[in-house]
Amino acid sequence: MAADRVLIFDTTLRDGEQSPGASMNTAEKLEIARQLVRLGVDVIEAGFPVSSPGDFESVQRIGLEVGDAAVVCALSRAVPKDIEVAAAALSTAKRPRIHTGIGVSESHLADKLRISRDTAVERAVAAVRLARTFVDDVEFYAEDAGRADPLFLHQMIEAAIAAGATTVNIPDTTGYTYPEEFGALIADLRSSVDGIDDVVVAVHCHNDLGMATANALAGVKAGARQVECTINGIGERAGNTSLEEVVMALRQRRTYFGVDTGIVTREITRTSRLVSTITGIAVQPNKAIVGSNAFAHSSGIHQDGVLKERSTYEIIDPADVGLAGSAIVLTARSGRHALSHRLAELGYEWVEAEFDGVYEDFLDLADRKKEVFDEDLEALMADRERRGEEVYHLEQVHVSCGEPGIPTATVELLAPDGQHLVDAAHGTGPVDAVYMAISRIVPEPAELIEFAVKAVTRGIDAQGEVTIRVRSEDGRIFTGRGAHTDIIVASAKAYVNALNRLIVSVKPSVAEEM
Repeated sequence: MAADRVLIFDTTLRDGEQSPGASMNTAEKLEIARQLVRLGVDVIEAGFPVSSPGDFESVQRIGLEVGDAAVVCALSRAVPKDIEVAAAALSTAKRPRIHTGIGVSESHLADKLRISRDTAVERAVAAVRLARTFVDDVEFYAEDAGRADPLFLHQMIEAAIAAGATTVNIPDTTGYTYPEEFGALIADLRSSVDGIDDVVVAVHCHNDLGMATANALAGVKAGARQVECTINGIGERAGNTSLEEVVMALRQRRTYFGVDTGIVTREITRTSRLVSTITGIAVQPNKAIVGSNAFAHSSGIHQDGVLKERSTYEIIDPADVGLAGSAIVLTARSGRHALSHRLAELGYEWVEAEFDGVYEDFLDLADRKKEVFDEDLEALMADRERRGEEVYHLEQVHVSCGEPGIPTATVELLAPDGQHLVDAAHGTGPVDAVYMAISRIVPEPAELIEFAVKAVTRGIDAQGEVTIRVRSEDGRIFTGRGAHTDIIVASAKAYVNALNRLIVSVKPSVAEEM
């Protein structure tokens, strides 16, 4: 293996499946295995065959499915039956690997295994030798190496190599170590253990203290050439080293690490979403590389920088991980540049002098919503267009309603002559009360014949868009529309819009007086 190549050992189907609630059936494991091949992982740890008939079948079928595209690995303890069952499950694989090992920390030796150090070494050697009778590729894991006595760890690894291990796995099983410690542990092993230059040194880190990716990268910097990881970092307790984080860190900082992987990074997002869908474990929005916010920009300062030059705030091109591009999230913190950019993308044009008004309307809307979507912008621009038809302008509306109680509305309209007209009315409901109050101010006979409301966007803070139709005395139909996060306000705007259209059609000179 080239010195500048790091192997990616994916254990999503074994260690990742141990996440509470993440159990997968054989068909689901096969689907993920196919995607892992497209992703370009070097080793797929397909399961723990002795643990269940389902795991045995999964390893068998994945071995058949994968062919020579990747090494297919099966886990075992340092127990003869485990190893024999693993070998049987791997009989279909073209490139089989048995992954066997034993605990090496005092905690594991004394409290879990209840054996001496000498016995542990004997069992490890016997396990590796037995595995080598079935396959040429044997990986040995020294469980809980992060908390082990370094001298005993050296002894154990040296014995495993002498017995025939081709890869030695140094796991920080409990996520105990820190990067400096773990990197020093790997460096010390590589400088002190006989025969270690003839095998691949692997690292397998857990995330109990949030250090899994950092520890794995420290291991690589110290000479490890296989990283064991999972998609989305799923796994026991706080999870495993995240494949996407390690891969992209090595790629983006290749000058620093001096290595790279064979991963097809454009498949990362697709793989992440598949695993999330199958396991039911959602990816947190701020998760590095694959979180929904990983390439999203909300701050106006950041948006301005990214729109001018992506690299100002993004060290990774979204396309490199299979995304279409960055996301400009429009909120109350967004600046003028982001808004004008998005409106232009949606096909809107305006005179520069008008943009101040557009931006003020946007900020008013953004203050009422967590996020402004494209549909919100379309509704906002449509609302501004409707203002060009205005004779009367809705200034404010206040409603009181409930049970028991009488729905009552107070409305203020700006009239063509500049007067602020206020009136109130009650009705059978809040919308009826609002319409009654508006009709008292605008004495233009009109019959409401249709009323419809829909959400403009998703979410509890979505704008509602109201569409109404009114019939004039001479039988003509006029449509009015209004949008607002308050559906009563949207209803009032729609009614005023319809009445304005009716008035303009009957008395066009009124609009000219405005």
